Amino acid sequence: QVRLAQPGGGSVADGGSLRLSCVAERPPHSYICMGWFREAPGKEREAVAAIEYKGRTSYADSVKGRFTISRDNAKNTLFLQMDSLKPEDTAMYYCAEDTSFVVGSDGNCAGAAKYWGQGTQVTVSS
Repeated sequence: QVRLAQPGGGSVADGGSLRLSCVAERPPHSYICMGWFREAPGKEREAVAAIEYKGRTSYADSVKGRFTISRDNAKNTLFLQMDSLKPEDTAMYYCAEDTSFVVGSDGNCAGAAKYWGQGTQVTVSS
């Protein structure tokens, strides 16, 4: 069992920036693929971005060029830098650890999310 802890989140105005983090409570330097998902009210959960151990990434089209996913393998920490935020980015954001080691398409890892963070709310006001 891996616990993923998500501090932070917050509210910003249209065009603002936020940085999310996610700390995995397990031994460091895991090679597993990790990613971020979001779920807006009334919508299905969707993949946002994914990253392999060595840094190869995948993004959803809706966030390309605005969001940057990264990870610190020694500290078991996953990040999501969100710039040029829009009201439509408002959602609950979840980090996840996958069953695969590689990224897929459209912001997904190639396997299935096995462990989830508790979620953190991001609100972008117009």
